[in-house]
Amino acid sequence: MIPSSIIYLGVMLAVIILWFVVLKRPVYEAVFISFILLLTITGTWGNVWVYVEEALSTSLLYSMVAFVAMSIILTKTKIIDSCIAVILSLIGRVAGGAGYAAVIGSSFMGALSGSGPGNVMATGSITIPAMKRSGFPAHLAANIESNASYMGNMIPPSSNIVAAMGAFTALYPGLNLTTGQFWIVLWGIAIWFIVQRILMVWSFCKYYKVKPMSKEEMPDFKTTFKAGWQGLLLPVIILLPFVLDYFFKSTFFTARLGEAGAKNLSSSILLFIGGLASIYACLITKDKSKVSISSIAKMFADSVKTIAPAIGVCVFGYMIGALFGELNVADEMGVIISAWNFGKLGTVTAICAITCFMGMVIPGSALVVIFGPMFITTLANVGCNPLLVAAMLPCICGVMCGITPPLGLGMYAGMTLAESDFDKTFRNNLWWVAAQFVLEVVVLMGWLPILGL
Repeated sequence: MIPSSIIYLGVMLAVIILWFVVLKRPVYEAVFISFILLLTITGTWGNVWVYVEEALSTSLLYSMVAFVAMSIILTKTKIIDSCIAVILSLIGRVAGGAGYAAVIGSSFMGALSGSGPGNVMATGSITIPAMKRSGFPAHLAANIESNASYMGNMIPPSSNIVAAMGAFTALYPGLNLTTGQFWIVLWGIAIWFIVQRILMVWSFCKYYKVKPMSKEEMPDFKTTFKAGWQGLLLPVIILLPFVLDYFFKSTFFTARLGEAGAKNLSSSILLFIGGLASIYACLITKDKSKVSISSIAKMFADSVKTIAPAIGVCVFGYMIGALFGELNVADEMGVIISAWNFGKLGTVTAICAITCFMGMVIPGSALVVIFGPMFITTLANVGCNPLLVAAMLPCICGVMCGITPPLGLGMYAGMTLAESDFDKTFRNNLWWVAAQFVLEVVVLMGWLPILGL
């Protein structure tokens, strides 16, 4: 007899594949229809408002909205472009420098912009032409940019991360994990993936005999730094509160605010830091006409089609998560996977394979919201550090879905800018997907030291 959890999961996947992949309709519609169909199949219509209330009462959802709004302002004011130019001026002089600039600049800017394909189009318009002019094949330039941009999904302050923290704190409320503590671990993980991509760029540069950027094309450091130095302070503004929260919560904030006050301060950082960064961006932008009240209002109005689907997927995903929680779907799936007796390495490999497969049709944010608790519990049961697993959710879900077709929107965005051949781009992309998969397994197994653990 087929377990009920498998049936429910199969129904959800079938609806999403039909509605999103086959009919080409928005994914938030597919997730919502899945929720309606699951309510009907399980006979739980009487609790529908409980699931809605649980989804809308998640404070992390509103933090996500704040960071999405911040990403729109940072992108529209072109502050990100000036930061990329500074990075290019510093490392463009080395062989393959444009590729390294794409990895470093796009991974960080992806975290700020919160949009994988959007970041590919924004930063790739600078880095991809620079890579092609210095000898990178078009298909390689497309994949370097897309794989770097999608790392933004796993690097704070990406809005994709708040769902992962929510999954962990729901399972382990007694640990009183602060946002700062969680972010330190996320940065510790991201360092290894940035190093991995840099090594891959180095290897491909050797293979294709890529040269440095020409002096004529390389941005002048003094000029770019003078124009963009204020934008380089954004990391300090965004990251410093979390670093201070991590290192001084027990010795400074708790002593002055009390345990409850320090805890509330930690949880509120996510709510105000996005607004603070947005205000700073408005203050330093050169063209003040872009940040007038009417311009900002128009900016958000024009971006509704971008904001609404992302938030909609998360809201409907939280609703399905609440339904699955009541039906014990995650627990049952965990029991099924544990019954395979794969051991720690086998289970880690299986979970990474499952997220890779499901990420081909389900956005990473929805995967984290719906299945995050199950992934954490299952891997913790075979000996993985649950905090490490939670911090890896944005990676195994949010990054992999962006680089693996058919939902690999980053690859298609990069391919469009680079004007590269699909077959060559796809074959080269398989190397990046394979490297991503192997490093996911290595990190989850605990074979590498991670900052914050």
